[in-house]
Amino acid sequence: MAARNDVPRSRLATEKRRLILDAAVRVFAQQGFNRCRVSDIADEAGVAYGLVYHYFRSKDEVLDTLFLERWNVMLDVIRDLDGQADLTARDKLSAIAAFIVESYRHDPDLMKVIIVEVTRAANSFGQTHIEKITEAYDLIAGIVARAQADGTFKDTVTPRFAALAFYGAIEQVLSGWIFETLPRGDEEYEQAKRLVVETICGGLDAVPATA
Repeated sequence: MAARNDVPRSRLATEKRRLILDAAVRVFAQQGFNRCRVSDIADEAGVAYGLVYHYFRSKDEVLDTLFLERWNVMLDVIRDLDGQADLTARDKLSAIAAFIVESYRHDPDLMKVIIVEVTRAANSFGQTHIEKITEAYDLIAGIVARAQADGTFKDTVTPRFAALAFYGAIEQVLSGWIFETLPRGDEEYEQAKRLVVETICGGLDAVPATA
């Protein structure tokens, strides 16, 4: 304990907050958001029940925080990729797919919580965060629209529909891993990155005109 006396209070607070969030991921993934209690999160984190409420007003705020942390990282990744002029639209979509799959590989419990408890929860958290969720679709649609404008992608599919199909395909694959209806492992992760992009971009690629 003496060593911790030299640690700034702000850092200790950050560590405690992170400890609670990481514990919440495990509890939400194992029990489901609606079935667990704040006391379950506290027990998993090894902290007093009241400490959870010191950092978060409610169990809902814990889930909101987990979702927004990860979703905002993804939005930043998409914006960064879209700003790289040397990348083709296919390269950008491939990198986005890889980021999402790698996010699952790195932290499957967190991705399970995000998909099951937020993005697919149409009547609760999904509705609460619909604008933030839609922001990802809009960014992906922008990549598609610019590729259509320069002739890389054909324009028979609307950018919005292409974006929904692209993200939907990835989320469906992740759901297969989450619910164990699809095999999962390093080989399957790499295959998913390739096949999702090939499925969507293969349908969007402009076919050169024949002479």
